[in-house]
Amino acid sequence: MAEQCEDAVGRRLANFACHAAQSRGRLYDEQPSPTRSDFQRDRDRIVHCTAFPRLYLKTQVFVYHEGDHYRSRLTHSLEVAQIARAIARTLALDEDLAEAIALAHDLGHPPFGHAGERALDGVMADYGGFDHNGQSLRVVTALERKYAAYDGLNLTWECLEGLAKHNGPVIDAEGAPAGAYAETGVPRALKSYNAIQDLKLASYPGAEAQVAALADDIAYNNHDIDDGFRAGAYALEDLAQVPLAGEVIDEIRSGYPELEKTRLIYEINRRLITHMVNDAVAEARIRFGKLKPASADDIRNAGSAVVSFSGRMNDACDELRSFLMSWVYRSDRIMRIMDDAAQIVRDLFSRYMTQPDAMPDHWFARVQGTGELERATHICDFIAGMTDRYAIREHRRLFDRTPDLR
Repeated sequence: MAEQCEDAVGRRLANFACHAAQSRGRLYDEQPSPTRSDFQRDRDRIVHCTAFPRLYLKTQVFVYHEGDHYRSRLTHSLEVAQIARAIARTLALDEDLAEAIALAHDLGHPPFGHAGERALDGVMADYGGFDHNGQSLRVVTALERKYAAYDGLNLTWECLEGLAKHNGPVIDAEGAPAGAYAETGVPRALKSYNAIQDLKLASYPGAEAQVAALADDIAYNNHDIDDGFRAGAYALEDLAQVPLAGEVIDEIRSGYPELEKTRLIYEINRRLITHMVNDAVAEARIRFGKLKPASADDIRNAGSAVVSFSGRMNDACDELRSFLMSWVYRSDRIMRIMDDAAQIVRDLFSRYMTQPDAMPDHWFARVQGTGELERATHICDFIAGMTDRYAIREHRRLFDRTPDLR
């Protein structure tokens, strides 16, 4: 059992947890709150920032107008946060930090989900590309403009490292791009901010950030199963061919043979999430036991993720992702809609680059007198912040024909 000590709000945390009282601080010094820990303040600032409610009208898989019950980026973020808190609490980690990172991890996502991201990355290819993780960091460090003393939210170092290293180390020991960025290079937003405040991009993030990243996988694997079924993208007999899902379906049907499909799909989701969370907790405890970390830095310097699925569950999740890729993400319906959505993003970028005065006055003011790179960056910021609905509305205002996205 890991050694524990009490945090500022009376919870027993493992010694290797990120402790708010030992935080590396904020870029701009502030007086501590008498009622909240620094990580609780991070969470609250994220919830109250401008970008957070916009997630309600940003696509997860299905565009907002396709139905009231499909997940959006906002409901996805809330599900990730709930799972992250549960895992962090069980492992005696700081659940406020895990929650804050989970709530902020998609703040930089553009409209229309990954199709919008690919479109922005394409039009920004000559200007450093686009990456939603890097953009999330940019949102909370520069684009939010609410506070009198600084731009951004002035979050703690630990929260920012969790966003920057959401998928693990960004560079290797020699400084070369690594992990998810090995082929594409480190996003300019990450490099630019890291030059201001060193986020130790060659190491893994703390355990709470690893929890948030794993909770992200658990949430989208399961809610996309639900949304895909609701949309008629597949039948339960198709899902039953995926081993882990098939085992759960057999288990449910043996106990409830007459259960209607709407309850059955929910029960499948509920039990799959439970299996994944239990596996992650058990595997993390095994890895903690082998590593014997005495501090959060021991987690960061472990050389591999410490909060992870077991090998068997990793394989099972890969099979689920492959199923979703074939039956949902690359279905003819979704591909057609997302191709049209990507064109909306490309059209908007092209128009604003040639006619920047087509943007709202306060955005036009930012690009006046700037060079091409800075102009492209501001236009990218503007488009990335749009909701699906606003992007469609802007396209209709500026162009004769706008795709229906249905």
